[in-house]
Amino acid sequence: MPEVADRNHLHLDPKTREEARRRLLSTKGHIEGILRMLYEDQSYCVDVLKQIKAVQGALNKVGELVLKSHLRDHVATAKDRGDVDRVVEELMEVLKYR
Repeated sequence: MPEVADRNHLHLDPKTREEARRRLLSTKGHIEGILRMLYEDQSYCVDVLKQIKAVQGALNKVGELVLKSHLRDHVATAKDRGDVDRVVEELMEVLKYR
């Protein structure tokens, strides 16, 4: 039987962790670019909006990666641990913000 994931730890396989890190670093660059654009008079509103959309997309993808990991490592094993109700409530709470 696979080891049950501890609910207090982030369980990401190395490939997923690296992909999330890479996407977040890219997002950081986009945000820094947006900040610069806000202070440049020649910046075009649509260009700023495109960069904001890119940041939102990258953050959404990182959220999907973490959610998939959570489903696999915590939700799928909740019955074995006997904490289905807590895990369902926890997930419902976080999903209302998506």
